[in-house]
Amino acid sequence: MSNKNSISYRRVGDYNIPNLSLPPKEANITLGKWGMLHKDYLLKQKKVVFTTLLAEGKLWQYLADIDTQAQQMCNTIVEQIKKAEDVTEQLKEENQLEWVCRMQNIEDRAREIVVEELINI
Repeated sequence: MSNKNSISYRRVGDYNIPNLSLPPKEANITLGKWGMLHKDYLLKQKKVVFTTLLAEGKLWQYLADIDTQAQQMCNTIVEQIKKAEDVTEQLKEENQLEWVCRMQNIEDRAREIVVEELINI
């Protein structure tokens, strides 16, 4: 019976060195800002999680999933706040400067929520 988790070794001097290799990064996965932010967080704060995901070949897909979830979450929060604070297309037509200021504020708050609840966990 073969054990798929067995490790082969090579002899270097007096030492047995494991023959380990990391799986290649998935070529078709491109990370957005959320995925990159979470990657940086893992590298700085959760090195064991980062290394484990990398060694298992799951890191890039995991980061791509986080990126998608975070973007959807941010969009949803922006829409909810816009509705709650009555930031409408009518306001945009009547007072574009106020609309831009309020939208920037809403987007900043939404990004802050996403970072706290999804990226830095």
